[in-house]
Amino acid sequence: MARVLPNILKNCIVSASVLFVATGCAGGAVNDDDGSAGAAPGAGGSFASGGTFSAGGSSSSSAGRSTGSGGRGGSTSGKGGSGPGPGTAGSGSSGSGPGAAGSGSGPAAGGTTGTAGAGPSGGGKLDLGGDGPQFVGNITTGFMSSMDQGTRKFATYWDQVTPENAGKWGSVQANANSAFNWTALDAIYDYAEQNKIIFKQHTFVWGSQQPGGTINPETVQKWMTEFCARYPNTKLIDVVNEPPPHTKPAYDGNIGGGTNGDWKWIANAFTWARTACPNAILILNDFNNIEWTNDNSHFIDIVKKIQAQNAPIDAIGAQAHDLDNGSVSLATVTKLLGNLNSQTGLPVYITEMDIDTTDDARQLSLYKQYFPLFTSTSYVKGITIWGWIFGQTWASAPNSGLIRSGTPRPAMTYLMEQLGRPAP
Repeated sequence: MARVLPNILKNCIVSASVLFVATGCAGGAVNDDDGSAGAAPGAGGSFASGGTFSAGGSSSSSAGRSTGSGGRGGSTSGKGGSGPGPGTAGSGSSGSGPGAAGSGSGPAAGGTTGTAGAGPSGGGKLDLGGDGPQFVGNITTGFMSSMDQGTRKFATYWDQVTPENAGKWGSVQANANSAFNWTALDAIYDYAEQNKIIFKQHTFVWGSQQPGGTINPETVQKWMTEFCARYPNTKLIDVVNEPPPHTKPAYDGNIGGGTNGDWKWIANAFTWARTACPNAILILNDFNNIEWTNDNSHFIDIVKKIQAQNAPIDAIGAQAHDLDNGSVSLATVTKLLGNLNSQTGLPVYITEMDIDTTDDARQLSLYKQYFPLFTSTSYVKGITIWGWIFGQTWASAPNSGLIRSGTPRPAMTYLMEQLGRPAP
């Protein structure tokens, strides 16, 4: 999600209201996160957060290290959303890492949560009643790779990390023919490995923050293969982010086409991602798909179209950015969330949750309204909150941070209490 920047900033990326010059932003207006115009470019089983993981029963990966109407509002109104896909059954074994250990029989079911694990490195644990989310994580702070904040250690509070910008293709490769720059991602992945928290990739193919130059199937496959060889313990991947009408890579026609038809370019992206990353849960990620009925229906249609082509899509990603919109209700979110699962047979991940307000009481009230819904829903398999440091969150949700001026806001205290994690 994000706003489109003027052309003068087309080679820069915004994060936390600060501009950072980036080499990998060629090809269009760029933003701090999902949603602006940009340049061209099975299933799951279950896993224990921090324990042993098996996605789809596959062998382990190799060792090693647009234009759109998106933005905060999308095709209807508001900010957030996500995507799906089935696959072969897998099984996960219990583990002692962060969050709850789990086991399950395949992607559609998403596995079930078992007994609580040892918890994040700070000593907390995820114990939400035996079924439902297996992690509650967050994103890096600032552009690229910041994790710990002062004396507050990221892994004390969060047992999963998603790079906000560092995992986007254009942040790693400026041009389709240029060298990969893994520096920022290396730091995030290494932190996750050292602290035994889950690493989730965001994102492979999107309508923004993609390399310049000519992108074709071989280019996309090389990007995916190089990534998964370097980061073999990647548990989840947003394979395609914010499909039309929100954003579309300029190279969609080069990798299969089919927009508003069979969505072949999306199906191909999932097929290539499964080959490159056989052990990861593959997600179609979008915004507004649990807040607005039209977006929900359109998104489900895309999922069904690529499922019909046997695309190895394992799960749906619902960004959940627009929960603070005054026109969104708990009843609507509950219904649309249910649609994603019941009409596709896929588990759901809440991928970019935030509550954007300076009013502490309102932020707390909305977290108390929606967080229990997500944690008590059996097919919601993970929750990622989109930023935790006030003033250093993405531009379209500048007031969503949970630590303000060094002090935890009531919503942060509430979340830690619910998760059994240390007080911030």
